[in-house]
Amino acid sequence: MRIILFSLLLTFSLPAQAEVIKSNSIAMHGAVKYGTTFSHFDYTNPNAPKGGTLKNAVIGSFDSLNPFIVKGSPAAGMTFLGQSMIYDSLMEQSYDEPFSMYGLLADTIEYDTEDKTWVAFNLNPNAKWADKKPVTADDVVWTFNTMIEKGTPFFKAYYGDVTKVEATSSTRVKFTFKDANNAELPLVVSQITILPKHFWESDGKDFGSTSLDFPLGSGPYTIEKIDAGRSITYKRNPDYWGTNLAVNTGKFNFDRIVYDYYKDDNVALEALFSGEYDYRIENTAKLWNTAYDATPVKDGRITKAEIPHQRPQGMQGFIYNIRKPVFKDKAVREALAYAFDFEWSNKQFAYGGYKRTDSYFENSDLAATDGAPTGRVLEILEGYQDKLPPEILTTRYEPPQSDGSGNPRANLRKAMQILDAAGYKLGPDGIRVHDKTGQRLEFEIVDSNPMFERWVLPFIANLKKIGVQTSFRVLDPAQYQNRMNDFDYDMTIMSIGQSDSPGNEQRDFWASEKADIPGSRNYIGIKDPVIDDLIEKIIQAPNREELVALTQALDRILLAGYYVIPQWHIDHWRIAYWNKLERPETLSGLTPAITDTWWVKTD
Repeated sequence: MRIILFSLLLTFSLPAQAEVIKSNSIAMHGAVKYGTTFSHFDYTNPNAPKGGTLKNAVIGSFDSLNPFIVKGSPAAGMTFLGQSMIYDSLMEQSYDEPFSMYGLLADTIEYDTEDKTWVAFNLNPNAKWADKKPVTADDVVWTFNTMIEKGTPFFKAYYGDVTKVEATSSTRVKFTFKDANNAELPLVVSQITILPKHFWESDGKDFGSTSLDFPLGSGPYTIEKIDAGRSITYKRNPDYWGTNLAVNTGKFNFDRIVYDYYKDDNVALEALFSGEYDYRIENTAKLWNTAYDATPVKDGRITKAEIPHQRPQGMQGFIYNIRKPVFKDKAVREALAYAFDFEWSNKQFAYGGYKRTDSYFENSDLAATDGAPTGRVLEILEGYQDKLPPEILTTRYEPPQSDGSGNPRANLRKAMQILDAAGYKLGPDGIRVHDKTGQRLEFEIVDSNPMFERWVLPFIANLKKIGVQTSFRVLDPAQYQNRMNDFDYDMTIMSIGQSDSPGNEQRDFWASEKADIPGSRNYIGIKDPVIDDLIEKIIQAPNREELVALTQALDRILLAGYYVIPQWHIDHWRIAYWNKLERPETLSGLTPAITDTWWVKTD
């Protein structure tokens, strides 16, 4: 009897056997959509013909083929995250799931169901660089360390919880994490674009410098030619190692993909009608409603399509740089929003085609709900009650509305009341000055797109009525990007995009530690310990329900900080394309994926 009791006690005392999963896929939460033997993604056509050329239009210029560093303006088609024209990542994201990854350079992924402090990737034995040399675990280790040391600050934020990367064999690489609570991290590290160590370490190459030398990749295309600053042409690699993978079936159907650069958007639109390029995703409502009366549209050679999507829209707005003294006072930021008359501008400039944005996670279930917080969101916010303004627990910020008449007198009166209460009085020149600090309410709005001028000028006129002096300046794209990197601006117009699965990238958007690092995406300059803590909790969310609640709480806090003046969004794509192109019957709700999944008609 004693032996039996001891055996039973020992049985119940032993920890459960940990299970190491080895799979070709991984989901952020729950199960993946596609099984181990799927043939293609649902938003691709596996029978799509190969051939032809796709011509794209880009506004601006480029001076580099290295997208991984702060310096320079990289050419279109070169990306530093996920699959690009010439590079592969460890795994490929599917675009009809919240966040799932499938094997690409990595044939399989390994992780422990109990000990979640590591993940390993087994490279596909067929993976090759364009020079036919094999992709190795050393390439992965070198890439990660180089990105952290010399790459844009984004990488330090995105991969901040990785403590070690090591090659355990020539084809297996292991990532070790700070703790077991970052559920997104295995997927995040699988997205990293892998670079060839032997290429970058040869001939004295400097990874930290801009260059127009053709880089070596492992992806579906190689660079065929460039005209510096004006055009880049990619050619489909006939020997691409990954052609027959399920994640690539039905993709990369064009023999060549060309990006031609234009200095002006109006010139680019006319070039579309002249057949200089093949499609345009129209972001300007006025142009969509008035400028597409050209002959190719009328006779059907160009198709004009509005395609609904489920893509989270993030936040587009007038972005304050709160590092600047003029915007340090939250009352000022609150007041200026009343001078932006969205309802009138939407009718005048967009034919009523836009919806007002009122969330940093617009068009998704991650956006804060209307009214006071309830349930789990309220519990989360109550945990920070002594550090938050009390109104966060009773209401939700809503952008000011007008009657659309063009005379927002009630809004302007409210703005003046807020500024008066904050100590900003009208000076002899009509500009408000703080009665104690002497801070004048004057600033500059900068952007690289002259199309915004018609939206900005009425805003400036309304600001003048309340005693605020403002100017608008259009910069060339390179100068604009340099000033953004250096936080050298007062206010700009910006879209802060979001995915359906927020996580580690939130550090780069809002974390205090990123506010003073040039090149980070904390453009606003936010430094808030509550936001910092919420970011970490979002990263460590154990399930989808908690992720949504935490993100909704973050949304409420960001809105209550008056860090932006929200603008607008739409819930569909406006795409005009020449009828030489065909597209899959089913598109992803997150991206139209034109360069990846469309094709040229065989006739």
